[in-house]
Amino acid sequence: MEFLADLLKIVLPAGLVIYGMYLTIMSFMKKEREKMAVELKTANNQIITPLRIQAGERLCLLLERITPNNLVRRINNPEYSAREFYGQLLHEVREEFNHNLSQQVYFSDETWEGVRRAVESVVTIINTAMQDMPEEARGIELARRIFQITLDQKNDAIQMALKDVKSEIRVFF
Repeated sequence: MEFLADLLKIVLPAGLVIYGMYLTIMSFMKKEREKMAVELKTANNQIITPLRIQAGERLCLLLERITPNNLVRRINNPEYSAREFYGQLLHEVREEFNHNLSQQVYFSDETWEGVRRAVESVVTIINTAMQDMPEEARGIELARRIFQITLDQKNDAIQMALKDVKSEIRVFF
């Protein structure tokens, strides 16, 4: 019995010391993991933040370029028939959008959905304007009709999408 008591006197303090060391090492390792996570997040932000800002710039440029007024002025050629002008307008909108599809990874689903709705809105305006055109109409007549529809529109999807993109970018400043 005395042997058991002596053994307990040695093993119990040693066990407490080992347990204390275990707690100390685990605490140290936890702090190191947290420190590494913060460093990794900081490094990622230094890389991703400029990319997100650049993506925002590209989306703003896309939205500005497909605004019906800017689009018509940029593509307008007096020699185009309404049908040729219509094809050019749709081609340009689709090309602009396809060129910027990858930017969606940097934005929330809601913001990207707003951009997509804005593009669809422009396509709808162009399609609506073309429906009213006679077969022999000139491109300038289609341009006037697009301007008219744009002026009559109450809900501007492009401006709403621009606002969403800008508000997401402002988070970084």
